[in-house]
Amino acid sequence: MVDDARLAFEHPEERAKVTATRPCDRISLRDHIVEAEIGAFQVERDVTQRMSFNVVVEVRPSSGADTDNVDDILSYDRITEAIAAEVEAERLNLLETLAERIADRILQEPQALRVFVRIEKLDRGPGKLGVEIVRSLSDVANRSEENPVQPFIVHLTKEALRSSQLSAWMGQLGESTKPVVVSVDLDEPIRDVEKSVKKHVSLLAIEQNAWRLAGVESRCKVVAS
Repeated sequence: MVDDARLAFEHPEERAKVTATRPCDRISLRDHIVEAEIGAFQVERDVTQRMSFNVVVEVRPSSGADTDNVDDILSYDRITEAIAAEVEAERLNLLETLAERIADRILQEPQALRVFVRIEKLDRGPGKLGVEIVRSLSDVANRSEENPVQPFIVHLTKEALRSSQLSAWMGQLGESTKPVVVSVDLDEPIRDVEKSVKKHVSLLAIEQNAWRLAGVESRCKVVAS
């Protein structure tokens, strides 16, 4: 028999085991500390405080164990990147909002099925103050149906990335009432490498161009690669 009071304070991994309707593979992040400004009270303004993140993601079975290839799994880096992206996106008042956004971002990963997110403030008293949420793919799908997002998608060629009109174009895109998704091209086609390597080298070159664009245009942020 499960002791609910004890389970409430266990790591989210324990709760995932108890509430699972079917056996799932899981990956977890424990006691990941990030410092940021957050909070609704005046004493939390213009100061940073430490937050502890514990995350468990239930994932689809993968071929990663057989291939030993990080591209075939949901990497731990994707979890820490989701946390960093949402912490840095804007100042928030509530841990609940931050947890929701992190869960949504993780559930966009193709391998993710269900996610447990616990966030605790470490500097607001002698103990820890926190929230924990559980979200699944069905939760995200239901919200998407209620509020469908229709972004404006733009692809920048290598010529556009070098154009003197780039800043003006970004300004026009920034006036859009829709979310804007920008993809970027390679500088030059990747040659003289094996086919198995070409894809990875090409993706790295595209990501480099994305970061270059974000470096010269503050209105652009790299959110996925």
